[in-house]
This record gives sequence, C-alpha cells and structure tokens, in this order.
Amino acid sequence: MDIKNSVAFVTGANRGIGRAFVEGLLQAGAAKVYASARDVSKLADLTSDPRVVPISLDVSDADQILRVAAAHDDVTLLVNNAGVAAFQGLISADDISPARSEMEINYFGTLNMTRAFAPVLAKNGGGALVNLASIASYVNFPVLGSYSASKAAVHSLTQGIRAELNAQGTLVLGVYPGPIDTDMAENFPMDKTPPADVVQSVLSAVESGTEDVYPDPVAVEMHAGILGDPKAMERQVGEMLPE
Repeated sequence: MDIKNSVAFVTGANRGIGRAFVEGLLQAGAAKVYASARDVSKLADLTSDPRVVPISLDVSDADQILRVAAAHDDVTLLVNNAGVAAFQGLISADDISPARSEMEINYFGTLNMTRAFAPVLAKNGGGALVNLASIASYVNFPVLGSYSASKAAVHSLTQGIRAELNAQGTLVLGVYPGPIDTDMAENFPMDKTPPADVVQSVLSAVESGTEDVYPDPVAVEMHAGILGDPKAMERQVGEMLPE
C-alpha cells in the first residue's frame, strides 16, 4: 500500500520508535496520523503538524481500545508499537509481575488492538498492519527473559492474524529489530540503530509488501545466525544473564 495519503494509527507514540513512526509517516505524506499514548501531554510538540491527532489510549485497557476504534474508523494503517521491557530474568526476578505486565501490554495489547481495528481496515480496503516484535522473538535473551517471551508471543500472533486477515486484503508485517537507540535500550550492551532508520525500513516494506522486516544490521546478522545454527545462537545470547 502507499503511505502517501494513508490514515495511520500509532500506539506508544510519545517517545522512541513510536515518535519516529509519527515523524516518518508525516514525511512520507500520510494524510493523518493518530498518535496515541497514555499521557497525551507528551505528544504536544508533535501536534504542531495539523495532520497529527493526539489520542489518549492505554493498550492494556481492552474496553478503551474498542471505544477508540469505533471513533476512528478511517484508519488504513495500524502500527502496534506500544511496549514495555522490564529487563528481568524469568527465574531471577523477585516475582512474575514483570512478566505479567509485559505480556499484558506487548501481547494482549497488540491482540486487542488488532481485533478492534481489523474490521476498520477491512472497511477501508484492507490496508496494512505493523507489529513491532523483536529479534528476541526468535531467541531468548536471559537478561530480558520475560520480555523475550512476550515478543515470541507477538511473533506467533503475527503469523496467526496474517493468515486470518489475508482474505480481507490486509497486509500484516512483523518487524524484528535488534537494539534501537531509545530510552528503553539505553543500557543494553549492543550496537544500536537510530529509530528513524528502523522506521524508514518498515515504511519501505509496507509499500513493497514485505511481510517480515529485519530493519538493522544486528537483526540481519542474528537472524542469519538463527537460521544457520539456532543452538549456537541460543548459547551465545544465553551468556547475557540478568544481574
């Protein structure tokens, strides 16, 4: 699909890659961008462009998602970006509350957004849907073990909804970046890619119809390693243990 003249909805637009998506969509000629965040005051500087419409949204609130989808039925491109990372291990964490929060936002938030907006996309000709997964969808980083598990769930979800939404003509993209240079990954000990570079790769994939996107050098290298010798990659990443 064409980004130009599209109507996009971006979750988690207040910072990091979500903010970069809003900026990238505007640069690519989107007609309107719904920028959502729990605290809309953090979107104030983005609204200097009249095409940006700030939306208050907590993706862990399924009822609120339904109300928002019903009120914004012109969307043709949904970007499921909102996510959290607790940087906790699966066993070493004090309790499982970080894992519950990550699954609630990263997985169930994405699922509920997709269920709510799928009929909207169908009504508007199919459009496209982008899920921000992670290279950690394919191999678990113990330093953020529960986050990795939630992103593995997002990868599986993406495959499932792609099959279900194919008949309505919706393009479903899974995006599997390595570390991105955002606040979330500030202390992560790997090379990081600027958010704008990731966004450009994703928007190009939307326009070309590419379903699986590895938008940075780390992601490309690790994906090749996973395909070539998955156990070796598991052992290598497994050395990144939580403190």
